[in-house]
Amino acid sequence: MTDLFSPFDLSGLHLPNRVFMPPLTRSRGPENAATEQVALYYAQRATAGLIISEGSPISIEGQGYFYNPGIFTPEQVAGWRLVTDSVHSVGGRMFIQLWHVGRISHMSIQPNGTAPVSSTDRTAEGSMAFGRDDSGQIGFVPASRPRALATDEIARVVADFVQAARNAMEAGFDGVELHAANGYLFDQFLNPLINDRSDRYGAATMEGRLRFTLEVVDAVGKVIGPAKLGIRLTPYGVIGSVPMFEDAEETYVALGKALGERGIAYFHVMDQTGFFNTPAGQKPTSDAIKDLLITWRSVAPITAILLDGGLTKARANELIANGVIDLAGFGQAYIANPDLVARLRNDWPLNPADRATYYTGGAKGYVDYPPYRPAALARSV
Repeated sequence: MTDLFSPFDLSGLHLPNRVFMPPLTRSRGPENAATEQVALYYAQRATAGLIISEGSPISIEGQGYFYNPGIFTPEQVAGWRLVTDSVHSVGGRMFIQLWHVGRISHMSIQPNGTAPVSSTDRTAEGSMAFGRDDSGQIGFVPASRPRALATDEIARVVADFVQAARNAMEAGFDGVELHAANGYLFDQFLNPLINDRSDRYGAATMEGRLRFTLEVVDAVGKVIGPAKLGIRLTPYGVIGSVPMFEDAEETYVALGKALGERGIAYFHVMDQTGFFNTPAGQKPTSDAIKDLLITWRSVAPITAILLDGGLTKARANELIANGVIDLAGFGQAYIANPDLVARLRNDWPLNPADRATYYTGGAKGYVDYPPYRPAALARSV
């Protein structure tokens, strides 16, 4: 029976198992570039079938957090090269997640203190960036009011994604993932309750709301090949000040069909059911996502499906065995368990994650989680 520990061919990339490490923001790049410590962190977790890096900003404009390793300067490319060399040296496989936060940023992060950019000029109420407060201290601050991109500026943002993808290939990644989830820039174009534009990128039509995403996919796919391209989506998600909208299913089916026609490597979906309460009267989010994934199988049959968010080993194996998904991700478990594949395979207990050290910098709570030591081995030492 196919399960978490069965191999998988991801558009020509051989994966020894179906466990993947999802993107996890850790704020460990003191100069906004990956370091030797970042390389160690990922190499420790290289038994995953696939690692997807933390979100890596494609430009200063696309950045919403200090200390996140970007992919737009030579120093950042060199830092990521150290990471991929380390991961590959121990047999791992790694995609980079390309990130533009859009309106979920702060003027203190933006070049020359300008406003963040988005599809709209409306503030992401309730969302936080990791910038400087009025006293100059770095921490979580409310997102600043954005500026709506002019129509003729959007091509520049698309070009930034293309250059970031080129940089990622130079840095040695096996592929790239577009972060089109969690209320960031792609969501700001896809969602008709955020996107209030009246130009050809406006959300009043299905073609308009999908246009930005498909332009980026086409442009990046042209330079690195669609087999090296994945996309992260959060259908029915509300993280990042994203409101639910009535024709979400229709929108994501149409997007899935269009992406399937382009032959990209995978869809990566985060189930946010465990993060927020589903609005009253709504179908439970996990059920709605499962139905959508089954539909995507019919409209994009060659595109792999990755799922994370609240999964257990039993649930992951059930979804894989039934053909609903191909790979299963375990986010918080990977923070605290570098040897997660072995722990899952052997039903060994998991280390608990220390939430207080998620974004604090330094080695504590980052590279100091121990691997599991069976009792017999521990007694012999």
